[in-house]
Amino acid sequence: MSTTPSDKGPNTRADSSGISFTALYTGAVWHRHGLSDDTLATDQGRWLYHLMTPFEAGSKALIGGNIRTFLLQRHLIIDHLIDQALERGITQVLEIACGMSPRGIRLRDKHPQLHMVEADLPDMAARKAARLLVAGHLGDRHQVMPVDILADAGEQALAAVVEIAFDNNEPMVVVTEGLTSYFSLPVISDFWQRLARVMQQRPGSVYLSESYLMPNQPLLRGSLKALGGLLGSVTRSDVSFHFLNDEQAAEHFTACGFPSVAVHNPADFYGRLPIPESRNDPMVRVIEAWS
Repeated sequence: MSTTPSDKGPNTRADSSGISFTALYTGAVWHRHGLSDDTLATDQGRWLYHLMTPFEAGSKALIGGNIRTFLLQRHLIIDHLIDQALERGITQVLEIACGMSPRGIRLRDKHPQLHMVEADLPDMAARKAARLLVAGHLGDRHQVMPVDILADAGEQALAAVVEIAFDNNEPMVVVTEGLTSYFSLPVISDFWQRLARVMQQRPGSVYLSESYLMPNQPLLRGSLKALGGLLGSVTRSDVSFHFLNDEQAAEHFTACGFPSVAVHNPADFYGRLPIPESRNDPMVRVIEAWS
């Protein structure tokens, strides 16, 4: 994830510099757990992984899960849901805010005929494309493109990127992993509404993302709000917990224009997927929405 919000004013534009370190840390987690390619490993990511280890250990002891737990839960569940969509016949995937995600490499290895498009703000997209190009991963069926999810028009706007990336009217899978929590609910809802309209032009399309629920326990809720405020200051973003429960999340996505919505709890995949388990109810949910 490398996209920062531009909801601080009408003339403020998003850039990838503010939270690029979160993309590097996430990439290091994938690599450390055997999910990533050496192509995407970075020295900064490894340093951040070691730096975060004491905090991660304390978090797991306190709440029964930590950032790494939730990252692995969401990532592997999203992969599982993508596989299900591809088994139904979808042949094209767009991953927005791709950062150092290894998903494109893994999907293309598993599904050679898949048309994979990774997208991010220009700086991160250029970094990702350079690494994939050197490793020989880029080609007609694996591309990297710049995108600005906050743009209403122009060549980096969502609708334009989809039109250029997939020159057809076939259904697609759209993934935004590690993106939406860095925006306030009104700002990201505008993106969801535009995405729903784009997907309606391609019936059968699937959108996959994650959301973090705000816990009910007052002390934990206060601690997480403080942590979110700190992360928001560092990343120049508006870190937000958008929903209190699954029902609220589903209703909101339906209101944004997605006719069918499923909210997946990682606990439902324990024993079915090789994901780490949380001691309590996981904070993360995976959203699956259809056009």
